[in-house]
Amino acid sequence: MDTPAPQRARRHGGRGGNARRSDTFRLDQMPWSVPCNTDQPTTPLNEDGCEAIHQGALYILAEIGVEFLNEEALALFRHAGCRVEGANVRMDADFVMDMLARAPAGFTITPRNPARAVPIGGAHMAFVNVSSPPSTWDMIRGKRTGDFESYREFLMLTQVFNCIHLVGGYPVEPVDLHPAIRHLDCIEQKLLLTDKPVHAYSLGRERVEDAMEMVRIAGGLSHAEFDAAPRMFTNINSVSPLRHDFPMIDGALRLARRGQPVIVTPFTLAGAMAPVTLAGAVAQSLAEALCAIALIQYAAPGAPVVIGTFTSNVDMRSGAPAFGTPEYMRATQMTGQLARRYRLPMRSSGVCTANIPDAQAMWETCNSLWAAVQSGSNIVYHAAGWLEGGLMASPEKFVMDCEMLQMIQRYFDPALSATTPDDLALDAIREVGAGGHFFGVQHTQERYETAFYSPIASDWRNYEAWERDGATDTVARAHRIYRNIVDSFSPPPMDEGIREELREFVARRKAEGGAPTDF
Repeated sequence: MDTPAPQRARRHGGRGGNARRSDTFRLDQMPWSVPCNTDQPTTPLNEDGCEAIHQGALYILAEIGVEFLNEEALALFRHAGCRVEGANVRMDADFVMDMLARAPAGFTITPRNPARAVPIGGAHMAFVNVSSPPSTWDMIRGKRTGDFESYREFLMLTQVFNCIHLVGGYPVEPVDLHPAIRHLDCIEQKLLLTDKPVHAYSLGRERVEDAMEMVRIAGGLSHAEFDAAPRMFTNINSVSPLRHDFPMIDGALRLARRGQPVIVTPFTLAGAMAPVTLAGAVAQSLAEALCAIALIQYAAPGAPVVIGTFTSNVDMRSGAPAFGTPEYMRATQMTGQLARRYRLPMRSSGVCTANIPDAQAMWETCNSLWAAVQSGSNIVYHAAGWLEGGLMASPEKFVMDCEMLQMIQRYFDPALSATTPDDLALDAIREVGAGGHFFGVQHTQERYETAFYSPIASDWRNYEAWERDGATDTVARAHRIYRNIVDSFSPPPMDEGIREELREFVARRKAEGGAPTDF
C-alpha cells in the first residue's frame, strides 16, 4: 500500500493540539506523524532457512495441532473440514494459506478524532503505550499496586506525546476498581482523556460488546458506520504452548465480524513455553498465530488482522523471562521475514527486564525498539513505560522511551538522506574554505532551527553547565516532565451530548452488574 513520507516540519510545543499549555511548561516535541520506515528490513534467514521455519509451522498445524478451548471455534473448524479431536485442531497447509490470502495487507484505524487516524501496514510504524502491568513505579512514591489515579495519569501522557499513536490496554491495572465494572470506567477514561485509537481487552462477551458500543458512541457513529471501518482494536495471546483459550477467541470473533482489527500475538519464551532453539520457538509462535488468523478469516473473510511476535527467552539460571536480549532481537527479525512472506502487518514490542528506569532499562528497550525497526514492524506495543518484564509501568520510563521514539521518527525523516544541490551545500563549502567554520554562513543560518534533532529529556550541555544547574539526572528530568504534563493537562474536546450519552451508557451497564469476573 502507498506510504507517504513523513513531512519535514518545524518543531513546535504542545500536546497534539488538544491540551492547553500552562504558563510555565511547554513540551517542545515533534509534530504528530505516523512515521514510515525507510530502511530495508533485516533478513537473518536465508531462503532455505525462511522456508524451513515456514514448513515447520505448517507441520505443527497439520500433524501436532493446537487446542482451542472454544466450542464456536471448534464448530467453525469442523465446518471448514479441519480435523477436530476433542479440543485439538489440525489443519492442512492449503487451508491455512487460503485463509491468509483473505487478510488485507494494510488498513487504517480511525478514532473519534479523524486527524488521529493511524495507517497499519506497508512501511508505517505506529507506537503503543505500555499495557497491562499490575504495578507502577515513580521516583517519589516507589513501587505500588496500580490504581485508577495512576491509570489516568498514563492516559494523559499517552495523549500528550505525539510519538504515541495508539492507546493500548490498561497502562497500569487499576485494581482499586471492581473487576466487574473496571472495563467501563477504564474505556470511558480512554475515550475522554484521549482522541487516539483505543484497545479493548478480549475478555468475555460483555467486555467486548461494551467496548464496541462505547467507541461507537464516542465517535458519534451509527452502528453501520462503526461496522464499515476499523475504529478500535484488540490483541489476543495464545496460551503457549499450542493452546488458545475461550475468552480471547470469543472476543476476537466478535470484533472481527464487525470489521475491527485483531492482533494475534503468541507469548513464547524459549526454554520454557517454546523450544530452547530460536528456529523452533519462532516456528511454534507462527503456528499459534496462523491458526487463529485462519479461524478469523474463515469466520469473517477480509477482517483486518496483524500477526504478532513476543518470542524471547528465559534466564536459564532462574527461569525468569528476559527481554531486549540478542535472542529477542533475532526472533523479532525472523518473524518479520515470515510476516512479509504472508503479506500480513506485524506487531512487536519495546520491552526490558530492568526494575527501574536505569541504564539496563534503556539498553534493553533500545535493543527491542531497533529490532522492531529492523523487522519492519507496523505496530510496536509497550513502546513507552514498560519495566520489570511487564510487571511494572513507570511514568519516568514513559518519558525516557518517548525520547527514543522521537529519535527513531527523526531517523526516518527523508531530509536526513536528501541529496539535492541545497543538501550537498557545495557553495557553502566553497565560501568557508579551508580552516573556517560554518556557523555564520547563510546556508547554516537558514536551516539551524530545524537541521538537527532537539531532545525533550536529554541534556546536551557540558558537565560544568549541567552541574551549575543542579546536576539533575535523566530520571529526575523525566519526572519533572511527567508531573508538568499531568498538572497542566486539559483533555481533548468532546461534544457534550456525546459525553452525556457515554456517561449514561456506563451508568446503565454498571447498574446491570457489568461483566462476570470468571470465564
